[in-house]
Amino acid sequence: MEVYKLIGTVAPSDATVLITGESGTGKELVAEALHRASKRSPHPMVKVSCAALPESLLETELFGHEKGSFTGAMTMRKGRFETANKGTIFLDEIGEMTFATQTKLLRILQEREFERIGSNTPIKIDIRVITATNRTLSEEVDEGRFREDLFYRLNVIHIHMPPLRDRKDDIPQLVEHFLIKFRHAVGAIPTSISEDALRRLVDYDWPGNVRELENAIERAVVLSRGNPITVEHLAFTEELDGADRPDGPRSRPAANGNGRSGKGGSLKRQVATLERQLIADALARADGNRTKAAEELGIYRRLLYAKIREYDLGE
Repeated sequence: MEVYKLIGTVAPSDATVLITGESGTGKELVAEALHRASKRSPHPMVKVSCAALPESLLETELFGHEKGSFTGAMTMRKGRFETANKGTIFLDEIGEMTFATQTKLLRILQEREFERIGSNTPIKIDIRVITATNRTLSEEVDEGRFREDLFYRLNVIHIHMPPLRDRKDDIPQLVEHFLIKFRHAVGAIPTSISEDALRRLVDYDWPGNVRELENAIERAVVLSRGNPITVEHLAFTEELDGADRPDGPRSRPAANGNGRSGKGGSLKRQVATLERQLIADALARADGNRTKAAEELGIYRRLLYAKIREYDLGE
């Protein structure tokens, strides 16, 4: 795929990169690949979601603040740009950034310096900036919602990530990556996947793109408990959510192990019920010891904690 060739070409440079594409297409994975393959890889890669915080908090996150600069600022705090010095900062959903913050970001790109909130002392930084958005920034510029000069500063190298449905050949490689990421125990051999299950993954349209695939593999690893993943371990968000609508799911129904279409909504409930019961039973046998329960289930503790919150199994 041309995207991977471009990543390999661009990674060694310090050029600013703008990654675009639908939500969930793997823009963050591209940013990570660019950092890992660059000379900055020994240094931090700091990630910031510009959509997750209001403007006041975003500025504090990005630029830091001095003690006493506002109510509640009890100590000096370094911002993400300062933390990422010598490394890479990844600004996700850059299209959500307000004009005021855009102006400060433009200065950083131009002069490689900034001030903490409440300070007039410039701080020099050596940093690579990678941004991502699911918006069309040129249209945002035309509509007056994004600074034109900042757009051109960010758009030095443009990498567009097509939706997963348009790059099915990438699915086996992505599945392998996620099997390693979600291996059922620390240091364990990654879970394998059957040919039928992999074929099913390739056949699906993936409206949620790479993020949906990642979720599907994580769920399958949990349900398979270290055994090979089969079609029975797979569930698809679009099909599950659409099964209860009068017109049914927008894409082809998932097949069960016998090749017949199953009831998506029922399958979703059964998978969740089974998963919740397995976790509850393991916690009971471990007398609430989450480390022991995670070891018995063969999953990372962080995944167990997430599932406990999801199923409200905590104290």
